[in-house]
Amino acid sequence: MAQVLEFKLPDLGEGLTEAEIVRWLVEVGDVVAVDQPVVEVETAKAMVEVPCPYGGVVTARFGEEGSELPVGAPLLTVAVGEPDADRAPADSGTGDGTRTGDGTSTGDGTGTEGSGNVLVGYGTSEAPARRRRVRPVRTATAAPAASGRADGEVRTADEEGGPVPVISPLVRRLARQNGLDLRELTGSGPDGLILRADVEYALRAAAAQGRTAVPQAGAPAAGAPAAGAPAAGVVREPAAAAPEARVSGGVVRTPLKGVRGAVADKLSRSRREIPDATTWVDADATELMRARAAMNAAGGPKISLLALLARICTAALARFPELNSTVDTQAREVVQLDRVHLGFAAQTDRGLVVPVVRDAHARNAEGLTEEFARLTGAAREGRLTPAELTGGTFTLNNYGVFGVDGSTPIINHPEAAMLGVGRIVPKPWVHEGELAVRQVVQLSLTFDHRVCDGGTAGGFLRYVADCVEQPAVLLRTL
Repeated sequence: MAQVLEFKLPDLGEGLTEAEIVRWLVEVGDVVAVDQPVVEVETAKAMVEVPCPYGGVVTARFGEEGSELPVGAPLLTVAVGEPDADRAPADSGTGDGTRTGDGTSTGDGTGTEGSGNVLVGYGTSEAPARRRRVRPVRTATAAPAASGRADGEVRTADEEGGPVPVISPLVRRLARQNGLDLRELTGSGPDGLILRADVEYALRAAAAQGRTAVPQAGAPAAGAPAAGAPAAGVVREPAAAAPEARVSGGVVRTPLKGVRGAVADKLSRSRREIPDATTWVDADATELMRARAAMNAAGGPKISLLALLARICTAALARFPELNSTVDTQAREVVQLDRVHLGFAAQTDRGLVVPVVRDAHARNAEGLTEEFARLTGAAREGRLTPAELTGGTFTLNNYGVFGVDGSTPIINHPEAAMLGVGRIVPKPWVHEGELAVRQVVQLSLTFDHRVCDGGTAGGFLRYVADCVEQPAVLLRTL
C-alpha cells in the first residue's frame, strides 16, 4: 500500500525565508524519481530548481506559478511504495496508452491518464530514467510537455515524439513566450543542445526580417518556417525579467520582489550605513589593449579585458589591503580580509546581479577569463546558486559596456569599495610630449571612508591606472 509523504519547501540557505514559484516541472499524476527537480523557484538570490527527496507518484501540488511560499510550507505530496491494485485512475481521456516498466508506450494512443495505467514501480531502487513517466505527445496547438532531469537538462516532447534538448527551463519559456518553435532550431551546444544564444539569435533574425507572430498560450506560432530556417517571433522580455506590473489610474506599479527587491534592499542599506566617497582618474589604456592583443595572438585561450582588469585589481589590493575589508558595526571594528573574492556586476533579464569569483587573487588571467565566462553564462540563464552570489570582498563594475564614460556606483554592502571602469574610446592625449590619439578610459573608485582615508584610496586608484597605462608594472607582483 502506498504511503503519501509531504515535501515542504526546504531551507535554501543564506537566510532566505521565502521563494516565488516560477514554474512547476511536474504535474499531478507524474512519476518522479529521487532528487528529480520538481519546481523552479526564484529567491532573492537566484533562480533554482528544487529536487524532491522522494520517489513516487505526485498526488498534489501546493501553490500556483507566481505565488510566494515561505520556507517550510508544503510544496507537493508524493505517494511512495506499492500502488493499490484497485486504485482508480486519476482522470481519463486521450492519452499515451499503457506504459511499460522501461517508460515505453504500448497503447494505440487512447487509454486512461493517471496512475491506473502506469505499470512502473515507484519507491524502488530502479534508475530514475526508468521511473519517470512518459508525457503524452501533444498537437501543434498544445503546450510542449517537459520533464525535469536530474542533470538540469530539460527535454521537450515534439510532435514526432522525439526529444528536443534544451539547456534550461528558462530557454524553453523564452521560446514559448515569443512563439518560437524549438523543433525548427539547430542547437549549437554539445550533441545539438539548444542554448539561450540559439533562441535569441533566431528571435533577432525574425525581428530583422520584420515578421511577427502572435503565439497561442504556451504554443508555437502558426505557420512556422521549414526546418533549419529562423522562426517568426516578436522579441520581448521574458516573464521572469521583472515582477508583474499592474496599471492603476494611469500609474504603473511594479512590485519590488525577487532579485530586483533584494538589490533594492541592499542598495538602500548601503546608502544608509556607508559614508562613501568617490575619486576618479583618466588613464591611457592603449598599451593594455596592445598587450591583450599580443596575448591572444600567441595562441591558447583568449584573454578577456575584464580578466586583465581583475588581475590589476587583485594586485592593487595586495598593496592596499585596507580596501579589501568590511566594517563590523556592532563591534565597531574594521575587519581586513586575507582573501579576495571578486564580485563583478552583471546585467541580466532579471535585473542586476553580482556573481563572485572565489579566490581571485590566486587565479591567472586565463583562469579569471574562464570563471568570468562561466558565471556570466549562469547569470544569464538564471542558474547562479546563492553561494555564487554572496561572500564578495571587492567589486569590479565595468559600466563601459553601456557606452558611458563615468559613474559613481553604490558600494555592494558589506564590502568597502568598488572599482568602476568606463568605456575605452579614442581621445586626444598628450603622449611622450606630443598630442596623439590614444585609447582612453576613466577609472573611478567608490570607497567606504570608514576603512581608509583619501590617501589610501588615491594610492590604490593611481596604481590601477599605472598598470593600465604600463602593464609591465604588474610583473612586480606576479
